[in-house]
Amino acid sequence: MFRDLNNKLFSTPKFLELPSFGLDISDESIKFLELVKTKEGLRVGHYGEKKIPAGIIESGKIKDSQKMEEILMSLRKEEGIKSVRVSLPEQQVYLFSLRLEKAGLENIREAIEFSLEEYIPIPAQDAVFDYEILSEDEKSLKLQVAAISKNVALEYLSVFKNSAISALSFELEAQAITRSVVKKGDLDTYMIVDFGKKRTGIFIISQGVVIFTSTLDVGGAMLTNMIEKNFKISFEEAEKKKKESGLRRDTANTEVFSILLNGVSILRDEIVKHFLYWHTHKDEEGKDRPPIKKVILCGGDSNLIGLSEYFSVSMKTNAEVANVWINIKDTGKYIPEISLEQSLTFAAALGLALGNFEHD
Repeated sequence: MFRDLNNKLFSTPKFLELPSFGLDISDESIKFLELVKTKEGLRVGHYGEKKIPAGIIESGKIKDSQKMEEILMSLRKEEGIKSVRVSLPEQQVYLFSLRLEKAGLENIREAIEFSLEEYIPIPAQDAVFDYEILSEDEKSLKLQVAAISKNVALEYLSVFKNSAISALSFELEAQAITRSVVKKGDLDTYMIVDFGKKRTGIFIISQGVVIFTSTLDVGGAMLTNMIEKNFKISFEEAEKKKKESGLRRDTANTEVFSILLNGVSILRDEIVKHFLYWHTHKDEEGKDRPPIKKVILCGGDSNLIGLSEYFSVSMKTNAEVANVWINIKDTGKYIPEISLEQSLTFAAALGLALGNFEHD
């Protein structure tokens, strides 16, 4: 979404020449990943993560434009990044479904604009939006609309322009992750859980479109802090203990297991809440929602030993760790240099980079 944002507010950039860079921005860091088209198929080029000092971005809003521009300019110099596809912060995006009657409908965008204030808490003139068509019949169109404050959007556009990096598109992080972890053309319904360091994103996607998003202030660092406090050890030692032990119940691991189970159960309860709501409530038009086929886990802490099994058993549904290479051809012959654990943290950046090859 927000494909036309740059064109609307600034001059249209030249189409990105291969390779393609995806840039996943959070309050704490920028993750970047480059895909290069070769005769053998798509291959991973440069990738990495650059930390963002506290206070530059807060809850997805850029608070210090100058320092953000300095970070982007250093990325451009160090990695040769000139054009990118960028994720927008979920916390600042409003997502809703809208049905428009075809009778008298002349311009879809104008019709959406007239309805915006019924769904978002900001004036229509202060918002930028994009949409995707979910379904269509003889009488109406069903749309999925994403809107963001124009001030927030302009701030992002401005820092890229001042950094001499062309932002080719802005889209939801959830949509970018979907592109990397769901097989292209798969229209089933899935719940994606992006278990990050400080936050967890819960997304429901159906027909290839993000229908629902929620962000929780629960992440892997919380689990590490719990171990750190209980054993009175350093954060680094606690992180190591967390990765080595995980949710594996044995005599040598009982205490760590109990601590992690208490932390993970908080996340599980939130996931179950959304999972049950989806299956027990009709959609906006009073129709049954399609059942969630499985839960897909990604993010840096989704590799926690036993996590997918715990969710599968406790939720009584299939839960599995994502395969972020599912839409990269010839993965049987080509093994990327990124480890599995690393790749799960780059799901959004990879999905953004893949956007350049959607029509190949």
